[in-house]
Order: sequence, then structure tokens, then C-alpha cells
Amino acid sequence: MKYLSLTFLLIYGLSQKSFSQGTYFPPLIGPAWDTLSPSSLNWCPDRIDTLENYLASKNTKAFIILKNGRIVLETYYGSFTRDSVWYWASAGKTLTAALVGIAQTEGHLSIEDSSSRFLGTGWTSLTTQQERKIKIRHQLSMTTGLSDLVTNPDCTLPSCLLYLADTGTRWAYHNAPYTLLKDVIENATAVNINSYTQTRIRQKIGMTGLWLQTGDNNVYYSSARSMARFGLLIMNKGIWNQDTVLKDTTYLFRSVNTSQSINLSYGFLWWLNGKGSYRLPQSQFLFPGDLIPSAPDDVISALGKNDQRIYIWPSEKIVVIRLGDASGLSPLALSDFDNEVWARIMSLPCTVTSTSVESLSAQNQKIKLYPQPAKDVIWTNKPDAPYRILNLQGRQVRSNQTDSEGRIYVSDLPPGMYLLSVNLNGFHPVIIQ
Repeated sequence: MKYLSLTFLLIYGLSQKSFSQGTYFPPLIGPAWDTLSPSSLNWCPDRIDTLENYLASKNTKAFIILKNGRIVLETYYGSFTRDSVWYWASAGKTLTAALVGIAQTEGHLSIEDSSSRFLGTGWTSLTTQQERKIKIRHQLSMTTGLSDLVTNPDCTLPSCLLYLADTGTRWAYHNAPYTLLKDVIENATAVNINSYTQTRIRQKIGMTGLWLQTGDNNVYYSSARSMARFGLLIMNKGIWNQDTVLKDTTYLFRSVNTSQSINLSYGFLWWLNGKGSYRLPQSQFLFPGDLIPSAPDDVISALGKNDQRIYIWPSEKIVVIRLGDASGLSPLALSDFDNEVWARIMSLPCTVTSTSVESLSAQNQKIKLYPQPAKDVIWTNKPDAPYRILNLQGRQVRSNQTDSEGRIYVSDLPPGMYLLSVNLNGFHPVIIQ
């Protein structure tokens, strides 16, 4: 029920004059793409400028907002253009999730299959019995029980895949088991991952792009518009125009809803807002609250390193794309960028008062932490305020008070990532060098 009256105003402002228009799909070939003027949605020009200036200041290369499939905003920065190619990072995990669903629909696999059926015996360092208990759905939901505490959590060699917990009992954002879904798909279908993506998704929705091996990871590269096409497909529940691309509606539903009971904000490689609690990569700490407090509760997100983003707001038929370098706020898959950009998106309608805008962005206005990463001192905008620092296992390593200038001295803490709470305002990831 958060922001009930304000949410009504936002939905009214975002929807008016376009509510009767059906979902539009751009042609499969060529640059043609229908647009919708921001003024038709009653978006204030000065607030659009504020959003675009913010994006420019955060190393953005491409930013797109679709409403009912039509482009409302499309901005490129620096030398980046409509045709420039960029990496999706972990936002591409959601494309893999779609391919698994298609392979299941075609009868090549079931997500209840043991992963060993397609990876063979000995793909981990576990006993044969332990290994067989890992199913494809555990790879999709980050609950394999394999240790993410190894030196290189991206390494997919058996020597890097060690037992830590029984399958389904521990959630950990672990790249290696995810990466092996590529081998699951290829071995199950007997088709190369790029060819399978091309015939099952790309040519059906007019995408371009390519999977490339980058170190231990399999990373997707494409233009921002191709990313937007995929977001539009998911927003429209797997249907592109009259073509049902993702036929397994049960699987798709499970993908964009809570997939297990340990991290309510995680589906099948999609991040979910509005679930009341969440866990972060590289942490076993359970955070209370919503994943992106300033975003609507039904927003689902594909989150990639350095703020590669697909946001989908299903109830309002809005898709948001962001590509670029790291915003500088956090290198995590989830960063403060998400909260700040959504506060600005939600403020676009002129029907939202300045007071309402302030209430939407209050979560990130309360606490400012800089620089990131920090070496000796973390500066805050809260002098003489209590603070707590936890490690990523949720253990408190310090409890004190900022000084009269709002400083927190951290030179004696070992380098690494920590969770910092100032004035009991929730925990924020910080990096100490």
C-alpha cells in the first residue's frame, strides 16, 4: 500500500492519452519504430531534462523508455549510437532463462532434470549422489548449494565447484553454475547457443546480437534497441505480435515470480521488486524492505554489472533500458543507481507535485556515502549519527557514530565489501580498498 495516493497520480500521468492504444511491435527488419511523445503522457520537459542530465552524469551510453512498445525517450551519450554494440553482463542471464524455457517446451529437457543428465558425471567435485541432486531449476534459482566462496566463483572447472550446502537450502549469486546452463542447453538441443538464440528468439523479434566467451563467462552483446525488443517480449508475456515465442506460460510465470523461499526477490534469473525482503550477491544477509524502494512493486529487472539494465513495469506496459559504464555508485548487480533512476522516472508526470517527488526519492536522499570505493574515510551527509558496519556474512564489525563532519574512518578494516547502515536507514553496500 506504499504511496497509494501518489501511485494513483503516477499511473494516471503515465497512462493518460495512451491507455486505449494496443501494444506496438516494431518491424522485424530495419530501424523503423513508432514513437509516443512525452507530452502525450503529460511528462514535464524540465523533469525529462533532469533525468537525462542525471544519466549523463552517471556514465550512461544508451537509455530507452518504451510505453506500450512505442519509444517515448531514446537518448545516446558521447559517441554511442543507436547501432552501437555493448555487453549485457548479468542482465543476459534472463535471455538464458528464456532459452531454457524454450528447450523445455520443445521437449529437450525438463527443469526438474538432474543437471548431470546434460553435464555428465563429475562436472563438480561433489560425490555422485550429491551432484545428481542438483537440478536445472537450482541453476536457474541460484540454489545449487555449490560454494561461491572459492577463489574464482566464475570458474566452471570441477575443481572450483565445491559442496557448501544441500541443494535448495542456500541462495547464493554464483556465476559458475549459471554459466554451465549454456552447456545444458547445447547438450540438450545439440545446437550451438548462438544458433539456438538466433532461431528461437532473435529472428522472431528482430533482435541482433551475439554470445561471446569473456574469460570464464558467456556474455551477450547487442544494441540498446535489441535489448529493448527482448524486454518488450517479456513485458508482453512471451508473445511478439501474433507469434507466441515463449509458449510455456507456467515456466514464464515462475521466471518472473519468486522461485524459492530463501530470496523472495529472485525468480529464474530475474530480480523482483516489492517482495518485502531480498538478498544481494556475495552476501548471506537478509535485507528487509523492497529491492528498489522508489520503483513500483511489480517491477522486474535484469541487472548486470556496471548498471546494464532491463526494467519492466508490467502493469503500465513500460520497458526501460540502460547501457553504459558503471554509474560509480556500486559495482554490484544491484546498486543505488536503481533507486535513484526510478525516483526520477516516477517524477516525470507533471501531475506529481514536487512534494510527492521528494517523498519518492527520500530513501536515497536520506543517506549519501562517498567516495566509492573508499580507502581511509567514508563521508556521509549525517554528522554525529549512529552507524553499523556488517561484513557480507551479516556479522557486525563495527558500531559507532560519525564525527561532526559526517566521517567514518575505515583505514583499519581489511579491504573488501561491507554493509553500512547510518541512522538505522537500511544497509548500503560499500567497498573499502
